[in-house]
Amino acid sequence: MNAAPDYHPDVHLIRLAGREIFLIGTAHISRESAELVTRTITEQKPDAVCLELDTKRYDALVNRKSWELLDLKEILRRHQFATLLINLLLASYQKRLGDKLGVPPGSELLAAAGSAEALRIPVALCDRDVGITMRRAWRATPWHRKLTLLAILLAGVFDRSAISEEGLRDLRQTDLLSELLAQLGRDLPELKKVLIDERDIFLAEKIKETAGAKLVAVVGAGHVPGIKTALAYDNRDQLTAISKTPSPSPIWKLLGGAVPLIILGSLGYIAITKGAGAAGENLLYWILANAIPASLGAILAMAHPLTILGAFIAAPITSLTPVIGAGYVAVFIQVVLRPPLVMEFTRVQQDLTRLGGWWRNRLLRAFLTFIFVGFGSMVGTLVGGYEIISNVF
Repeated sequence: MNAAPDYHPDVHLIRLAGREIFLIGTAHISRESAELVTRTITEQKPDAVCLELDTKRYDALVNRKSWELLDLKEILRRHQFATLLINLLLASYQKRLGDKLGVPPGSELLAAAGSAEALRIPVALCDRDVGITMRRAWRATPWHRKLTLLAILLAGVFDRSAISEEGLRDLRQTDLLSELLAQLGRDLPELKKVLIDERDIFLAEKIKETAGAKLVAVVGAGHVPGIKTALAYDNRDQLTAISKTPSPSPIWKLLGGAVPLIILGSLGYIAITKGAGAAGENLLYWILANAIPASLGAILAMAHPLTILGAFIAAPITSLTPVIGAGYVAVFIQVVLRPPLVMEFTRVQQDLTRLGGWWRNRLLRAFLTFIFVGFGSMVGTLVGGYEIISNVF
C-alpha cells in the first residue's frame, strides 16, 4: 500500500480484491496537484474518478454563484445558521491563502472533474455531506469550547501576518483544509473523530462502492493514511451512524425542559408564599433581565429597529422554551426586513476578513445579530434565573 514504484510519490497504488485504486494525495491549493491529477487520469483512463467532495461542495466549486442561491429562511428553519457561519469562515480562510498562492482553492478537484468529463469517465462524489460533518462537529464540541472553536476560526480569518517564501512552499505541498482540521482536532480533541477519522472511513467505503476495476481517487493528502487503513477493513456497518446528525444529549434535553419548570415553579411558589405583588416584581425582573441584554445585542449588531424590538419581546419568552432561541427569532426578522443583496453574497468571503465588513455586509450583519442577541439572551437567563431562585429562599 505504499506509493507505486513507477508513479509520483503522492500517487498510491492499492490493489484490493482484484481492483486497482490510484489514491492521489493532493494539496487543495496547489497548481502542482492539479497537474498531477490531470496527468494521472489521462494516463490511467480509469473506469471512474472518485473525489473528496459532496454534492454541496462540488456545486460550490463548479458554480461560483452558489452563495447567491442560498435560501436563508430554509437554513434558519432547519436551525443551521451556526453551521453556515463555520462553513463561511473555513471557505474564507482557504480563499485568503489561495489568493497568496495565486491558485483558487479546490483547483485539483476541478481539474479531476474536468479531465474525467473530457474523457467521459464517471465521477463519484465520495465525501460525507458537509452539513452533516459540520453539525456533528458542532454537537461533538462541549458548550464551553464552542467559543474556542469560533475564536480559532476567526483568528485564521483575521490573521494578517506575512507568509515567508518557505511558508508558501510548504502550503503548496500541504492539504490545507486537512491541516486546518487537524489543528482544530489538536486544540479541540473532540473534533478529530468527526472531522478526520469518520470522514476517512466514509471516503474509503464510498470509494469501494464505486463501480470499476480501475479507480482514481483524489483526496487531500491528510486523508491518505486514514483511507489506506480503512480500505483494508469492512466498515459498512458504521456508515449509518456517521451519516446522520446526532440527537442532542439527553442531559441538554433535560436541562432545556427543567429551566422553564424551575422558573415558572419558582414564580408560582413566590406568589403563594409572598403574594402576587412579589411574584409580579420577579416576573418583571425576568422580562427585563432577558429583554434588555438581547435588544442591546441587536443594537450592537446595528440591526433593523423592528429586529431590536423583536429581540426585546422574544428573549423573555424563548428563554422559557427549548424549541427556539432569541437569536433565531431576531435573525429571521432581520433577514426578512434586510435581506442580503446578491453582490453581498458574492463578496462575503472578502468582507469576512475586515472588521467593518461584518457591519456593512447584510449577511454578516445577520450573523452578528444571531450571535449578539443569543449571547444577550443567555446572560439574561442566568441573571434573571439567579434573582428569581434566590428570592425563593
